[in-house]
Amino acid sequence: MCQVLGVSKSGYYAWLKRPKSNQKEKKKEQLTQQIRNEYLKSRKIYGSPKITQELRKQGIGVSQKTVARIMSEEGLRSITVRKYKATTNSNHPYNVYVNLLEQNFQATAPNEVWMADITYIPTDEGWLYLASIMDLYTRKIVGWYIDNQMTKELVIKALQRALNNEKPTGRVLHHSDRGSQYASNDYQQLLQEHHFQVSMSRRGNCYDNACIESFHSLIKKECIYPNRFRTRKEAKQAIFEYIECFYNRKRSHSALEYVSPCEFEAAYYANQRKVAV
Repeated sequence: MCQVLGVSKSGYYAWLKRPKSNQKEKKKEQLTQQIRNEYLKSRKIYGSPKITQELRKQGIGVSQKTVARIMSEEGLRSITVRKYKATTNSNHPYNVYVNLLEQNFQATAPNEVWMADITYIPTDEGWLYLASIMDLYTRKIVGWYIDNQMTKELVIKALQRALNNEKPTGRVLHHSDRGSQYASNDYQQLLQEHHFQVSMSRRGNCYDNACIESFHSLIKKECIYPNRFRTRKEAKQAIFEYIECFYNRKRSHSALEYVSPCEFEAAYYANQRKVAV
């Protein structure tokens, strides 16, 4: 073997007696720090699957199994908090619409399907109510509004923001639950003025509006429940920062090939421009 490798016998035995190189340990320390950085950048939200994807984007070849093991050794765990469940009132005199979406949570372009929902936020001063509108294709929150009362004006202002932000030109399918806010005459009139198709979930079926409800579950787990808001103003500032600065622009989404909603949207329009050329 020594002859084949071109080394002396004395050199071989000297190599056997040397202490093991700490290169492997240094590499692990470096990887551990990189994992910790991604964990902290995600606000302690990401688990091993998303941290693995973030590292791979940077050209760091690592398996999810390795990331999971290091995170376990370092005590780095994704934040998980029990979900608070609340529903809107569907006992009202307004018309309700059939479910056109039928749990088909696939879209081929932005501004094809919008999903709307309301959720509750606790503060020491009392409840806040968040109305959100999500684009099904990009998973981007295209419009939202937060207020002290859960009225039709809450959802109308969220829709107006979405219209101002996106300015859709085609016929958008608008899907919501059958709550009184969405079924109100004023809200439906605004939808008609902008040529929306209207779709509503079946009574008591939370899966019909699963994507937007999933977002509200995320914002509660990642932003609302880990904090205690002394005032409504504090909560509003935190929610603005979460939606506009983190969720839409930075938070990777497994349904979007581990990029953020804004990155996924930008990639779509870049590809459309290439096709047009």
